[in-house]
Amino acid sequence: MRRIVSILLENEPGALSRIVGLFSQRAFNIESLCVAETNEPTLSRITISTFGDDKVLEQITKQVNKLVDVIKVADLTERPHIEREIVLVKVLAMNNKTRTEVKRIADIFRGDIVDVGKQIYTVQLTGDEDKISSFIDVLNHETEIIEVVRSGTVGIARGEKALRV
Repeated sequence: MRRIVSILLENEPGALSRIVGLFSQRAFNIESLCVAETNEPTLSRITISTFGDDKVLEQITKQVNKLVDVIKVADLTERPHIEREIVLVKVLAMNNKTRTEVKRIADIFRGDIVDVGKQIYTVQLTGDEDKISSFIDVLNHETEIIEVVRSGTVGIARGEKALRV
C-alpha cells in the first residue's frame, strides 16, 4: 500500500540521514523524499512517499518518533489530505507543428511553458502523481522528451489539522 508520511523535526545536521537510515535498515524503499524549512527556520518538514507493508511502516514510524530531533510524525494517507508534485519536462520542439502540440498539451494539463529555446521547450506542471505521469505519457507520444525532473510528493492534511509545534 502507498503511504505518505510527514515528519516535523528540528533543522539540525544529520537529522535527515537518521530518518532515512531507519527506512534503509528495514529494507523499506523510499519512492520520493522532499525536505524543506518550514515558516520557522529552526524546523524542517520531510514528506516521504513509500510503498510497503503496514506493520513495517508502523514500526518505522514509532522509531522515527523516538528520534531526538523529531517533533511530530503523521501518516497523511490515514486522513483526508492534499498531495502535489511539480515536474519540469524539457522537450524537443523543432518545428511549428510540434511547438503547437506541446503548447496544446501543456494547456490541457494546465501546465506552463517556462523556458523557450531554438529547439527546446521546458514545461512546468503541478498535480498529483497520476496527473504528472499521464502528462509525461502524452508528451512522449507527441515529441521527444529530453529530460524530466520531478520533485516528489508533498502533502498536507485537509482542514484544521496541522503538523506543528
